[in-house]
Amino acid sequence: MKDLEIGGVTIKRGETKRIELPMPPLYTDTRMSMPVHVQRGRRDGPTIFVSGAVHGDELNGIEIVNRLLKHKSLKYLKGTLIAVPIVNGYGVLNQSRYLPDRRDLNRSFPGSAKGSIAGRLAHLFVNEIVSKCDVGIDLHTGAIHRSNLPQIRANLDDAETLAMAESFGLPVLLNADIRPGTLRQAAGDLGVKVLLYEAGEALRYDEFSIRAGVKGVINVMREIGMLNKRKRKGHKISKFVARQSGWVRATESGFVNHVAQLGDHVNKGGVLAIIADPYGTELCKVLCPEEGVVIGKQNIPLTQEGEAMYHIAYFRKPDSVAEHLGLLQDNLQDDLVLEDPTIID
Repeated sequence: MKDLEIGGVTIKRGETKRIELPMPPLYTDTRMSMPVHVQRGRRDGPTIFVSGAVHGDELNGIEIVNRLLKHKSLKYLKGTLIAVPIVNGYGVLNQSRYLPDRRDLNRSFPGSAKGSIAGRLAHLFVNEIVSKCDVGIDLHTGAIHRSNLPQIRANLDDAETLAMAESFGLPVLLNADIRPGTLRQAAGDLGVKVLLYEAGEALRYDEFSIRAGVKGVINVMREIGMLNKRKRKGHKISKFVARQSGWVRATESGFVNHVAQLGDHVNKGGVLAIIADPYGTELCKVLCPEEGVVIGKQNIPLTQEGEAMYHIAYFRKPDSVAEHLGLLQDNLQDDLVLEDPTIID
């Protein structure tokens, strides 16, 4: 492996370094930087980036990266791991999805060195991190007051990307279109294959989502030859690819009683929620347009007419997807007990 340089710092084979990439300061003249952990194995292998908090209120990714860096498997690393727990430090400080210029960083790639603060941050991340990698895993959650079921979104028409997505170990894979200005688009233009992991809710740690994320990243690293493969324990998790999904929106404004929950298999015409007025009088039932699985939902029991309430993924056998989600939860619980024998379920 050749020497790697990030932010003017050289990292050689077998070295581990933590780098602070300078970002534009706050208007209080407080210095800002992007924390980057680089760990290089002594043997050749791919280079992968794992990024959290591209949206500043999506915190699960920060904890996934923290636990990843403590994982005992990394002492056998081949190739290079570049872990960036907080890409959008401004958003984390403000507990906000957005940057100080009110832009969405994940609509600002590849950015520009002379652009807005969002453009400059995007340019920094693409040029110092993404451009030096073969593969990336970008960690996200649902928006504020919305939760996402653990899922992988990627270009599943690409055979190598599909293999990585399947290795992650989740039953739900979404063949998602690439939106302009996203990290996935900028990485793809550079030939970097990216998985987007969606799980949990903004401004919350979700233990199930975090453990599934850590295990999934390790699984991908095994798949691409960065870590030794090993026989998987627990239930076999089948993978189901959804090529279409959509949001079900509220037809009335009011107070919500949710009937369907994340991971539920829902039938066409089935009741997802009931919306009532302040006196408890039912205004409408929110019905499922097609058979599928709930992969995202609104959490707050208040809604406005037209607001997105349920994200439904459509599969050929949605009942099987729901069954394998239960198996995934069992496997993660078994892993937790093995890691800490003092935990009692």
